[in-house]
Amino acid sequence: MMRRATRADLAGLPLEVAPRLLGAELRVATREDAISEGAHGAGETEVRLRITEVEAYHGKGTGPLPDPGSHARMGPTARNATMWGEPGHLYVYLSHGIHSCVNVVCGPDGTAGGVLLRAAELTTGVDAAIARSRRSGRDLARGPGRLGQVSGLRYPTHDGIDAITGAELSGARAELWLGEPLAEV
Repeated sequence: MMRRATRADLAGLPLEVAPRLLGAELRVATREDAISEGAHGAGETEVRLRITEVEAYHGKGTGPLPDPGSHARMGPTARNATMWGEPGHLYVYLSHGIHSCVNVVCGPDGTAGGVLLRAAELTTGVDAAIARSRRSGRDLARGPGRLGQVSGLRYPTHDGIDAITGAELSGARAELWLGEPLAEV
């Protein structure tokens, strides 16, 4: 049975939180005019992504050696400010200047951490995902850039969106739903 994630669910270090996100569902509702230049109409489109692959990133303050792959390894900056906020916000950043990638912010107060959503299976909104990516089947959300593309979340417009409350940010709403923890990872 799925239930809405809470900030407490995500308050652990990224290595603790990451396995909990496998099988979880990210639900994103967007107005197409909020994500596509030249799109018309204000109807909402919802996609639901069952998370199948994740990557944990620890920032400064999580131990003696910060993760060299983490955007927060050197401390807070304008770019990584979301990672230093409350758990449950989504850190949306631009990779290689073209791909919007999505991380779930996690970690105890005073630390920065995130879990990169690397791949997912679409359970709702397949037609919208195909229109956004011009791919189909298992390629739709395979890889963090493709996942970001089909979710409809864009950098910088949706960086910091709250996936716990589902509050709207720039024409989008996101919710994170957790399932039963996996027996083994």
